[in-house]
Amino acid sequence: MPFVKIWIHAVWTTKNREHLLNKTIRQNVFEHIHKNALSKDIFMDIVNGHAEHVHCLFRLKNDQTISKVLQLIKGEPSFWINRQKLLKSKFQWQDEYFAVSVSESQVDAVRKYIRNQEAHHKKKTFIQEYQEFIDKYGFQVFRDEG
Repeated sequence: MPFVKIWIHAVWTTKNREHLLNKTIRQNVFEHIHKNALSKDIFMDIVNGHAEHVHCLFRLKNDQTISKVLQLIKGEPSFWINRQKLLKSKFQWQDEYFAVSVSESQVDAVRKYIRNQEAHHKKKTFIQEYQEFIDKYGFQVFRDEG
């Protein structure tokens, strides 16, 4: 039996980064994402976020890929939000996402960071946070020049 322990910190946004995850529905959505992931045999440690984005920390199993896990944890909750009529308009997630591996020694720090999103975003916008991630992890963002 393979022994695999790969922690992933993932972040994704609402379509067009609209502030749709208001305080009224936010926790229900995050709880649903967490429960849905566990029901799909995804070890989801923590889910939290803010008005236009979600952070989660999960562990990959040996037969899981980041893209497949994110497809599963983004798709059904979007359908659920629409079915529950939590918003007046149709809800969608942005296709793109951010995902990085987390070393075992940093799991508690990432967990704390995710848990404290409300306080964090009183000091910093999501755009500022996003840019810090891009810079910190050396991602190249390609923009259409056309």
